[in-house]
Amino acid sequence: MNIETVKPRRGRPPKANRDNQDTKAALIRSGLEQLTETGFAGSGIDLILKRVGVPKGSFYHYFSSKEVFGQIVIENYAAYFMYQLDKCLSDESLPALHRLSLFVDKAKLGMEKYHFKRGCLIGNLGQEVDLLPESYRRQLITVFASWQQRLSLCFALAQVNNEISQSINCDKLAEIFWVGWEGAVSRAKLVQNTQPLQDYYDFFMKSFH
Repeated sequence: MNIETVKPRRGRPPKANRDNQDTKAALIRSGLEQLTETGFAGSGIDLILKRVGVPKGSFYHYFSSKEVFGQIVIENYAAYFMYQLDKCLSDESLPALHRLSLFVDKAKLGMEKYHFKRGCLIGNLGQEVDLLPESYRRQLITVFASWQQRLSLCFALAQVNNEISQSINCDKLAEIFWVGWEGAVSRAKLVQNTQPLQDYYDFFMKSFH
C-alpha cells in the first residue's frame, strides 16, 4: 500500500495560534506595566485584563495560575533589564569602571519617559516580599544575583586595567551598588526627579577612590 506523504503547509501559521501568542504577550506586557507602576498589593488581574481587553474567564487559557503569570512577568522584565545592562557594561568606548554611567543615564531617561510612574519591578516586588508567593522570593534573589554578577565582572575588568584598587572585593562592591540603587530609584519616583539617581551614582563612584 502506498501512503501519500502529507506535505507541510506553507505560509503563515494558523491565525488562531498567532492570536493566542499575541494575546499572551500583551497580557505579559500589561502585567509588567501594572506591577511596575503599582506593585503587587495594588495590582489585580482585572486591571491587567482590562488593559488588553481580555475577558476574565479567558485568563486561565493563557496561564495555569496567577502565580505562574507573575513568574513569567518577572522573567520577561529580568531578561529585558539584563539585555540593557549588558549593552552598557560591554561598551568598549568607555573605561570599564565608567560604563556604569551609561546604565544610569538610560535609567534617568526611562523614568522621565514614564513620568516617574514606573520604578524597578524587581525592587518594587522586593519591598513587598511578605505579600508574595514564596516562589517569587527565590526568583527575585536569583535576579538580583545575576545583576550583581554582571557588575562584579565589570569591576574586575576595571581592576585588570588598573582603574580601581586590586584590594577591592568586586562581588561586595556590586552588591552594595544594587542595594543602594534600588533606594535611589524609589526616591526618584517619590520626588519625581532623576537627581537622586545621579547623586547616588556620584557618591558611589567617589566612595572607593
